[in-house]
Amino acid sequence: MRDVLDDLLRWWQAGEPVGMATVVATWKSAPRPPGATMLVGPGGTAVGSVSGGCVEGAVYDLCEEVVADGVPRLQRYGVSDDDAFSVGLTCGGTIELFVERVDRESFPRLAEVAESIDKGVPVAVLTCIEGPPDRLGRHLVIGPGERGGTLGSARLDDAATDDGLGLLAAGRTDILHYGPDGQRRGSGLSVLVRAYAPRPRMIVFGAIDFAAAVARIGAFLGYRVTVCDARPVFATARRFPEADEVVVDWPHRYLAGEAEGGRLDERTVVCVLTHDPKFDVPVLQAALDMPLAYVGAMGSRRTHDDRLARLREAGVGEEALARLSSPIGLDLGARTPEETAVSIAAEIIASRWGGRGVRLSETTGRIHR
Repeated sequence: MRDVLDDLLRWWQAGEPVGMATVVATWKSAPRPPGATMLVGPGGTAVGSVSGGCVEGAVYDLCEEVVADGVPRLQRYGVSDDDAFSVGLTCGGTIELFVERVDRESFPRLAEVAESIDKGVPVAVLTCIEGPPDRLGRHLVIGPGERGGTLGSARLDDAATDDGLGLLAAGRTDILHYGPDGQRRGSGLSVLVRAYAPRPRMIVFGAIDFAAAVARIGAFLGYRVTVCDARPVFATARRFPEADEVVVDWPHRYLAGEAEGGRLDERTVVCVLTHDPKFDVPVLQAALDMPLAYVGAMGSRRTHDDRLARLREAGVGEEALARLSSPIGLDLGARTPEETAVSIAAEIIASRWGGRGVRLSETTGRIHR
């Protein structure tokens, strides 16, 4: 919903009903992930995408039906369906969509959700997508210490809030399954959790030319990028226009302060590009002791061996050292700062999704695991 929120909020404020289709599950090579959203607004205006063009025509018609009768639908499209070819999903994937009517009556807290997203405040929208008819389409909005709306029962609200806050902390969209009254071991009722956490962070240590390229590609991937270096002559906003912030501080001191302030999480990636022991050893010692998504360090093979020896002397254990991506990046044959940034980004993506970094033309089986 984040990508189409401006249009959705504008129509909601104007009192115009909107048909909203959200991907809730995918199988095989479906082109869009859970959470992808498409709107059909007044005058038949379509915004967003749920399949990259494969099933948009059929979804468009379904959105208009839901706007007209107000009855939510859970619809699956895929090659196993009789009408798969007619809707265009011939790539071998299957997607499941929840289609609902959004207006001031059905979603009275939309403005609050939009404000939270705009301010970078974590918020999650929980929607009943499967269950008794009187529960379908109900919304519960949650955040740290906040809750509004209801899914239809206090017990269900309590269970879904506890589980939803866990997904919100991880920034994940997922489906929760319960019994009719929120029984965790039950079945028959499904709740879609759409988590809107602030952008994940990328912290780049070392204000060098490679850092500028890494900051650029990090911003492209959707990270909130910080460049940090203890040398003020190099750490300037002018040298790193793609970074969200440039900080002059000792790397290990800055990282420790961010951790103490609760500004790091399990999605945070750290790239240490200084290849100078007095900078990178203390910050790597700190980073490898934190539950971060990725920690990488630049340097030659000789620098890497020296760095490992220094980290061991500093008391870093083998289990922690195994989490260090060094030398940083995948073997792409990169030479320039821009090419090196691509190799680093590729390793971060592979680490996140369990990719192997090999050519797809040389593999068989599923592309997305």
